[in-house]
Amino acid sequence: MSRIAPLQPPYPPEIQDHFDRVMRGAPPLVLFRTIAGNARAWEKFRAGSLLDRGPLTLREREIVIDRTCARTGCEYEWGVHVAIFAAAAGLTDEQVRATVLEKADAPCWSAAEQALIAAVDALHDRVTLSEAEFRALSAHYDDAKILEVLLLCGFYRTVSYLANGLALPLEETAARFPTA
Repeated sequence: MSRIAPLQPPYPPEIQDHFDRVMRGAPPLVLFRTIAGNARAWEKFRAGSLLDRGPLTLREREIVIDRTCARTGCEYEWGVHVAIFAAAAGLTDEQVRATVLEKADAPCWSAAEQALIAAVDALHDRVTLSEAEFRALSAHYDDAKILEVLLLCGFYRTVSYLANGLALPLEETAARFPTA
C-alpha cells in the first residue's frame, strides 16, 4: 500500500477529465491517483509534465525514460513504461533488459542511442554533461532534442522520487525489472 492513500473512484469531474486525457480510457495509475489527492501537487505535476510527444521519437523518449527510471531504481515507472510503450517504440527484449542491466555502450544500441544513454547516465551520476558527452549527444541530436532529454531526465527523476518515496505498489500489468 502506498504511504499516502490514492484517490478512490468516483473521482471529482475535473480530475476524472484529466485522468481520461492522460490514460485514454484505461484506469488511472496509482501514481496519478496519489498525486491527484493533493490539488497543489497535482497541478504542479501536470504543469511540469512532459506527457506530450515532444521533439524526440517515441523510441528515443522511451530509452531516456526507461534508463532514467532504471538508474533511480524506480521499478514502478520503468515497469509502466515498458508495459505500455516498449513494443510501440520498437525496443527488443534485449534492449529492455539493457536499460536496467547493461552499460551505455552495449552492442544492442546504435551509436546515437549509446550517446543518449551515456547522457542519461552522466546526468544521473554527476548531474551534468562533460564537453565530450555533450559533443557526442550533439552529433546525433539537435538543440530541441537535447533540451527534451534534459527535461525528461529531470522530470522522470522526480517521478521516481514520488513512486519510490511513497512506496507505490507496482501496477498489476507493469513489467518487472529483469534479474539477468
